[in-house]
Amino acid sequence: MANNSTSSVNKPISETSSRCLTECVTIAHNFEVTKYSLLEGMGIGKFVTSSTFSVGGYEWNILIYPDGSNEEDKAAYMSAFLCFCRGATAGVKVKYTLSLLEKDGTASVIGGERRTFPPVGETWGWAKFIDKSKLKELLSRNDDCFTIRCVLTVIKDIRTEDASTALVPLPPSDLHTHFANMLKDGHGMDVTFSVGGQLFSAHRCVLAARSSVFKAELFGQMKETSLKCIEIDDMETTIFEALLHFIYTDSLPSNWDLDQNVELQHLLVAADRYGLDRLKAMCEGKLCQRIDVQTVATTLALAEQHHAAQLKGACLTYLSSQGVLRAVKETDGFKHLTASCPWIMMDILDKVAPPSGV
Repeated sequence: MANNSTSSVNKPISETSSRCLTECVTIAHNFEVTKYSLLEGMGIGKFVTSSTFSVGGYEWNILIYPDGSNEEDKAAYMSAFLCFCRGATAGVKVKYTLSLLEKDGTASVIGGERRTFPPVGETWGWAKFIDKSKLKELLSRNDDCFTIRCVLTVIKDIRTEDASTALVPLPPSDLHTHFANMLKDGHGMDVTFSVGGQLFSAHRCVLAARSSVFKAELFGQMKETSLKCIEIDDMETTIFEALLHFIYTDSLPSNWDLDQNVELQHLLVAADRYGLDRLKAMCEGKLCQRIDVQTVATTLALAEQHHAAQLKGACLTYLSSQGVLRAVKETDGFKHLTASCPWIMMDILDKVAPPSGV
């Protein structure tokens, strides 16, 4: 007689599986506060805010209360909160941290929570974010400034799916790599540019697809359509090389020095010349982060001449800081600014001059 119990034990067990997927969006926003000591004494319950930033289709900002948010704390603490500014009226689930960073990026205070935010306009955070005595020590070693960094994750969707069927992993897109190799290998190139005595070859169809200006030059009625070698007199070789690399890969060369203001300014000019709006915006954003007394005047002239509105606004805001304009007037860049864009002085005066009646 067969042993049925043994055969049932050896029979393989059928299995099914499922997986829980959580869709989320995470973004970090840095809120830099300079000359903080000037904010102290503004009063309990008074606050300053960061600009509004968007995460997961919702808008947020950071609030800090230099003298605290609660009367009972008697201005002994700085308070910090995250504010839900705009979005769906139903609660949104988030996970967030607020960190106080020193100049070297070290986090001195870190607070984190997971919350379902209430309706628009409500805030969550810490009334006792940092003790004033500790904050004073931090400010003394950081030139009276610090940065509040918010890392915010919005949890958008939670769902369960069947995982029994094998999933085929997709390799990452490598289109940009193939185009970079096209530029490097030189196969099929049909146009050459002479820049500063150096020759650069490229593909007409790629240039035309990426730039309407190149399209007009290479396939329109301009004389360059019949030329095999096109001369470019007013551009440095490193700038044109970076321009070509961007056209083929949508990025800058990995070895390109983004810390040099002059190169960024020249690249912005080249991007504007050839209608490469994304590259122009990249340069504009980098230059906004590098404004100082020595560079603000030349940067403002550049922004005015090439219609870089965000960069112009950042320069004017910097010039409106107390005592900055007086120092900038002593620089060679200011002389260049007044000579090349004399009309810009009205914008500067409108930004710097105090409101009437003050």
